[in-house]
Amino acid sequence: MAQGAAATKETGRRSKAVAAKKQAILAAGLEFFSQFGIHGTSIEQVAESAEVSKTNLLYYYPSKEALYIAVLKQILDIWLAPLRAFREDLQPLVAIGEYIRLKLEVSRDYPQASRLFCLEMLQGAPLLKEELTGDLKALVDEKSAIIAGWVENGKLAAVDPHHLIFMLWATTQHYADFASQVEAVAGSNLNDEVFFRRTVENVQRMIIEGIRVR
Repeated sequence: MAQGAAATKETGRRSKAVAAKKQAILAAGLEFFSQFGIHGTSIEQVAESAEVSKTNLLYYYPSKEALYIAVLKQILDIWLAPLRAFREDLQPLVAIGEYIRLKLEVSRDYPQASRLFCLEMLQGAPLLKEELTGDLKALVDEKSAIIAGWVENGKLAAVDPHHLIFMLWATTQHYADFASQVEAVAGSNLNDEVFFRRTVENVQRMIIEGIRVR
């Protein structure tokens, strides 16, 4: 019994070590890919930054393309988490206001991820097309149906759900993708607590007032 418990504990320890190593590789990949793109990044650079051997890295991610796609999929998981929280039983304006806040938090906390995702989109998403037309589209269609239901029931102004979602993405992600421009013009960025709070309040006010039933 004791041997079984010890073996289980050892297996758990190894699983955590593997998870930590893979996360270090993904973090290093994000750092380099977001700065230099896939073509300007080498496996050797990522391995050195993650403090693993090239052989070890390739054990988990068999090619640079495989690592790049894994990084992009992790970004999608982070980026879409607030949208997954969108529920039909919520009050529409409250739900959309909360979505704006969560998306701005993601822009603040994961700016490299946002910029890499933007770079991939500008290149036509050659390595992420399947994800975009599969899971992403299914999720957006599901949440668009919720918004359409709110509009049909007179809880929101007559807006196209897809265009509303596009506007929410564009507005919130701007603060990460164009952070240098924002800081040059406004003299601050989302890492400043006061500026972050004012950004949330202003974006919420402008979008919510545009979709409020009158």
